[in-house]
Amino acid sequence: MVMTKEMMDAVERENVVFFATSTADGTPNVVPIGFARPMDSKTIMIVDNYMNKTRKNLENNPKASLVPRDASKCPYQFKGTVEVAESGKYFDEAVDWVKSVSSKHAPKAAVLLKVEEIYSVQPGPEAGVKVV
Repeated sequence: MVMTKEMMDAVERENVVFFATSTADGTPNVVPIGFARPMDSKTIMIVDNYMNKTRKNLENNPKASLVPRDASKCPYQFKGTVEVAESGKYFDEAVDWVKSVSSKHAPKAAVLLKVEEIYSVQPGPEAGVKVV
């Protein structure tokens, strides 16, 4: 699935996104995330600074969904499969990004959402419709 430039720019501008996971048996979990940005047109990096239940969920069920906080500016839901990087290029990039913003956080991992589906969350008749 490919995000448009408009979608990528909107995710980049958001200071909070909501990241949804679920346990292997389907119990949902949604958390606000302050560090999320597109890496390319198919990948969104979410920085794990404080994830507990979320990381446990991802270990057993790598499917996740992300929605930017302000749906009027970015009316999309991104769904896909996650890969977790605790070292390497993406982790180093996450650490550099977080440290450039705040010394209060110590990233534990870079969570890479490989976007597979994109849905509209714009209120109205197109809400819930698959966009791409």
